[in-house]
Amino acid sequence: MARKFDHLSDVEVLLSVIEHGSFSAAAVVLSTTASVLSRAISRLETRLGAQLLRRSTRSLSLTDAGRRYADEVRGAFAQIEQAERTIRSTTVQLSGKVRMSVPTSYGQQRLPALLAAYARAYPLVELEVDISNRNVDLVAEGFDLAIRSGPIPSSSMVARPLEESPLCLVASPDYLEAAGPLCGLDDLARHRCIAFIRPSTGRVIPWHLRDDGRDIDWMPPAAVTVATDVMGVVWFAEQGMGIALCPRIFAEDSLAAGRLTEVLPGLGGRTRTFSVIYPAHRSLSAASRALIDMLVAGRQAG
Repeated sequence: MARKFDHLSDVEVLLSVIEHGSFSAAAVVLSTTASVLSRAISRLETRLGAQLLRRSTRSLSLTDAGRRYADEVRGAFAQIEQAERTIRSTTVQLSGKVRMSVPTSYGQQRLPALLAAYARAYPLVELEVDISNRNVDLVAEGFDLAIRSGPIPSSSMVARPLEESPLCLVASPDYLEAAGPLCGLDDLARHRCIAFIRPSTGRVIPWHLRDDGRDIDWMPPAAVTVATDVMGVVWFAEQGMGIALCPRIFAEDSLAAGRLTEVLPGLGGRTRTFSVIYPAHRSLSAASRALIDMLVAGRQAG
């Protein structure tokens, strides 16, 4: 039986050239020469009957066909890699150490059950979890991964989404009874608001609301401000100190227990994304990859 995929090494060459931006850079990584890689790409183009790369003395770019092909084969290789990790995880007992950084709010509300499941599955792996609201430098401080909320500013990081939580306005029943009704944004401006201060700037973070289908960033007239831990706005709201805006995942227990009530749901609709991030150019250990996969699978299933 003839081999159908004896050209896969040429496909890997294509992906390496794309990743590193040139034949010469990819050749250094693959310990070969640029001419050998160029011939591999030519063989692949001949096999497919399509030009994949535009070559010039100064630049290298993908054709439309090359872009489509690269996207497809990346997905195929990712599936093969995942299949291998799955088999290895059932036949090899992972060990080693994983260092991760997690904000306090997510660490309190979401992480314990997921890490407990990981520890049961991989008892030989040592977990070091930094639970704080300090944005650590993963590379400089030797962390393998971190959980962060909002957009990821650095292109040097890979981000895999864990979940999106709707933002909601909450207050205690006692506060609402004493302060009077709320009908809309104008009423909200006359109430006591509990605001969160962005650690990096020392300034109050605007409230991300949606009014009549329009996304608006509204600056709360803060009667109380909270720094460092966003869970503080939930705790103070429970004590009747005012109205707070927070991701629903941080208030869901209080809402279910009746300690908080959602107010003005018509102003909701915006969401906060939580992601697990890790350095793009660092080779992750098998233990780190297994943890990342479990975090993603666990939260999506939840």
